[in-house]
Amino acid sequence: MKSIDSNGNPERIIIRKGEEKVMKGWEFTGTHQPLKIVEKPDPKAKPGYVVLKTLAGGLCHSDVSALDIESWMGSFNVPVIMGHEVCGEIVEIGEGVEGYAVGDIVAVCPLYAKDGTTPGYTRDGGYGTMTTAPVEQLVKVPAGLSPVKAAAATDAGATSYHAVCTVGGIKPGMKVGIIGVGGLGQFAVRIAVVKGCEVYVATRKASAQERALSLGAKEVKPSITDFADKNLDVIIDFAGAGKTTADALNTVKQYGRVVLVGMASDKSEIYTYSMIFKELTFVGSQGSTTDDLRDCLELLASGELDPKINICSFEEIGEGIEQLRRGEIDGRLVCLYD
Repeated sequence: MKSIDSNGNPERIIIRKGEEKVMKGWEFTGTHQPLKIVEKPDPKAKPGYVVLKTLAGGLCHSDVSALDIESWMGSFNVPVIMGHEVCGEIVEIGEGVEGYAVGDIVAVCPLYAKDGTTPGYTRDGGYGTMTTAPVEQLVKVPAGLSPVKAAAATDAGATSYHAVCTVGGIKPGMKVGIIGVGGLGQFAVRIAVVKGCEVYVATRKASAQERALSLGAKEVKPSITDFADKNLDVIIDFAGAGKTTADALNTVKQYGRVVLVGMASDKSEIYTYSMIFKELTFVGSQGSTTDDLRDCLELLASGELDPKINICSFEEIGEGIEQLRRGEIDGRLVCLYD
């Protein structure tokens, strides 16, 4: 029987093989293969890197895609412990790392490591009790911000911020369209509202419509084409379902901008006359930078951004993946470590 703490959660167990500490993690070995719990020696800090005790690790729909779709295998070095949404406490610092100390709580930006590695894809990530990160991917978490929210910010939050603010280029007073109010869209709606924009949301799901209004959206309709008379300056498509992208290009105002984030479909048939005669800008948005992540963390710390997050334990990560696959998670899902 497992012992539990005062909150009813399983106590973290440190296993030793001789004098060597051993961590646990959910390992990915290939498409259509379930994740499995493995044990391996705690990582060591190499030059330019820190070792983290994982405090929270986000679960993402992209991990489900990796497990189910063969074409994703080219992005992975297997076997690898999954999880690209990481918040942790620094427990060891490698040579050449400056500006950070043991005990600092940090969030890890998944992209733009100097060595090209990505947590959960090409190096062990946040589905492990321990992990590592290069200093250029680190952002200190503001005091008082929970590790759960910080972990969610590393991908969903910062990716949305990057799409809306950095790529979308929104300004106060702009009219902004948001397609989709899932794990990313909920961040995007609120970010645009906080930045002083008039936000129009397209989603068919009743609960998502209610959430969008609660986040400050001015209007919510089933399709972005329902806002054709609103002269939207920017539309961000978090669905990417093919038709949603085509509809965005047909709806945005002349000289407007459409930002594509979602990947529900790898193709979209667009009406080229809209592109040409309205002189539109159509651009993709991938991930985020540490600057985006830092700004997103500050919004979370201020309380102006408060996304819906579901919490699971380390032992429940496998079932969490299944819940994501079945579409049962409303909002984000984050593992809170002991």
